[in-house]
Amino acid sequence: QVQLVESGGGLVQPGGSLRLSCAASGSAFSILPMGWYRQAPGKQRELVAGIRSGGNTNYADSVKGRFTISRDNAKNTVSLQMNSLKPEDTAVYYCKARYLALDYWGQGTQVTVSS
Repeated sequence: QVQLVESGGGLVQPGGSLRLSCAASGSAFSILPMGWYRQAPGKQRELVAGIRSGGNTNYADSVKGRFTISRDNAKNTVSLQMNSLKPEDTAVYYCKARYLALDYWGQGTQVTVSS
């Protein structure tokens, strides 16, 4: 069982930055593939960024060069640094972990980019 709690969302102006954090429970965190997803109103949930246990990362084309995913295995956290935010980045952002072939999700945190 894995429990995930996101934090760090909020309202930011276009061009601004936010940092999301996801705290995970469990001693297996260091081996878990982790990811950040987002879901905008009326749209499907989509992968934003992923990070494997060894640190390899992947990003959606729409966020490459603007977002950075990282993990701290000592603190059981995964973070998403979001820079140069755009209105189209507005969504609920979810943290996901995959453990023993099951996906675990956090409750989500709202990110709104608006002037």
